[in-house]
Amino acid sequence: MSSAESFEINRILVTTDFSGFSRAAFPQAIAMARKFDADILLVHVIQPIITPSEYTWGVQPVELQREHEQHCLNAIEKLIADHFPRDIKIKGRIIHGLPFKEIITLSRSEAVDLIVMATHGLSGLSHIIFGSTAEKVVRKSSCPVMVVRDPAHQFQMP
Repeated sequence: MSSAESFEINRILVTTDFSGFSRAAFPQAIAMARKFDADILLVHVIQPIITPSEYTWGVQPVELQREHEQHCLNAIEKLIADHFPRDIKIKGRIIHGLPFKEIITLSRSEAVDLIVMATHGLSGLSHIIFGSTAEKVVRKSSCPVMVVRDPAHQFQMP
């Protein structure tokens, strides 16, 4: 049996930063989940909140972090309800840290067979300086990565 014939996908990790760009990857993930009868793990990574000690706005950073995490959990549940069919086995997860590192770490610990993510997210100028999360995941992942471009984002040949 060739390696192409033995290729199986049982678990798909799909990333979201809640942007419209990241939602462009959902249809591809759904199609792959249906084709392989795979589970989806929809993941958002919360980056550390850095607040100077003299600016607490009357709320301690720990409280801000808890509120932000609850907001993200609610947003994941809404994405699942609004964008994923009920016949797809899907779980949402919120993790903390640097997105590319946490995505790779989670993919290994959860025995993910495929990562599906969008080419662009909310990174803006930081993409130019640091490179995109998608690029880093593609370079460092031990499993295949499907990178999906939002059709609205036009490629311009340099």
